[in-house]
Amino acid sequence: MFLKIVAVKFLFVVVALGTPLPEQSDVAALNMQRKFEEGGFFEGDMRFPEGDGNWRNGLVNTRYRWINKTVYYDISPEFTTAQKQVITGGLDEIQRNTCIQFKQRTNQTNYVYVQRENSGCWSYVGMIGGKQLLNLQVPGCLYHRTAMHEFMHALGFHHQHSSTDRDDYIEVHLENVSDEYQYAYDKYGPDRITDFGIAYDYKSVLHYNQYAFSKNGKKTITTKDPSMQNIVGTITSLSTKDIAKMRAMYNC
Repeated sequence: MFLKIVAVKFLFVVVALGTPLPEQSDVAALNMQRKFEEGGFFEGDMRFPEGDGNWRNGLVNTRYRWINKTVYYDISPEFTTAQKQVITGGLDEIQRNTCIQFKQRTNQTNYVYVQRENSGCWSYVGMIGGKQLLNLQVPGCLYHRTAMHEFMHALGFHHQHSSTDRDDYIEVHLENVSDEYQYAYDKYGPDRITDFGIAYDYKSVLHYNQYAFSKNGKKTITTKDPSMQNIVGTITSLSTKDIAKMRAMYNC
């Protein structure tokens, strides 16, 4: 339920390692997508502190931004060296394109702990204080795009499809969405989220794919620009607008 990165026949590329993964079969790709849909959190892969509620805005409220534009992190020793390289490869791409720094934690109080529990792919939104978890289940979540997607949540970003103006760009087919995940397609007003004046981004790593949360194999998202229909949820690198939004949020 989280990051919706798979269109049914999509060739994933682990950019961090420079090595392509084998093409996924229809069944394998759909099963992998379910990893993003099984955590049971807000909008699939976004988690909030108890008592903070689904209404909290991770974008507008500066309280949840990382101090000094620096995110400290620690990666579970249960990941192999190669798996850690996939994760840090995602962080490197964000770091190369913004003023945000990712540093290995020593004794810092506020930090992201990357674990690999069997609960899908998910993250808290923004800096919540103390040790905050980010989960990348293996197998199913360990991809360059997935790592960036979840860390963008940790930086304070919600999904692109939640944007106030999303109805100008996509049509959501709730009749095809699993009943328990209808809430994942809620959208919010400008008092709760902001795109920093940057136009809707079909190519964002935070955009769901066209079949996200489908209960019947039919599309849950139709793009109003037909040329973008097979693009949403499949791009493996940060878009120009992803970068612009991170720079805006962190005053780069």
